[in-house]
Amino acid sequence: MLKLDAELNKDIIIELKKPLGKLYPNFEDAIDDIKSSEFLISVGDETFANLTQYELYPNIGIIDNLIQRKNHTHDIIRANHILKAENPAGYITDDLWETIGHALELSNSGECYVIEVAGEEDLAVLPCIIMTNPETTILYGQPNEGLVLLKAGDLKDKAQKLIDGFIKE
Repeated sequence: MLKLDAELNKDIIIELKKPLGKLYPNFEDAIDDIKSSEFLISVGDETFANLTQYELYPNIGIIDNLIQRKNHTHDIIRANHILKAENPAGYITDDLWETIGHALELSNSGECYVIEVAGEEDLAVLPCIIMTNPETTILYGQPNEGLVLLKAGDLKDKAQKLIDGFIKE
């Protein structure tokens, strides 16, 4: 299990507060890039809700039923496959790593898999970058700024460097 400590990992926290990819202030501006993605992972409830509003379904969606720490219930999740993972805020648990890996194996079928996280999904972007194909598009919300879109291959080294700075428990 990896922990992000507010005191010991200040530099990593500062880095994670910056968008890791291209920031779209308006979700609609990213739709063409999203549609052209061969494999799509979304992290966050608002990102997932925005996608489904436009009838766009990621190969993997990672949610925790919270938007900016407020409860959020998705009206409809159009996925027959819902996986569960435990991941407290500020951590990346072995359970989350394993569940993402399992979803990646299963999602080759072209169906949407949702990982419902008990705790917080924010840091799931990093294992997704590291574990997935370099051509994978990953989307996540940048709080109060917009949508971030990135290609996993562009950030594998950076994501690994950030992960390496976490505290191992």
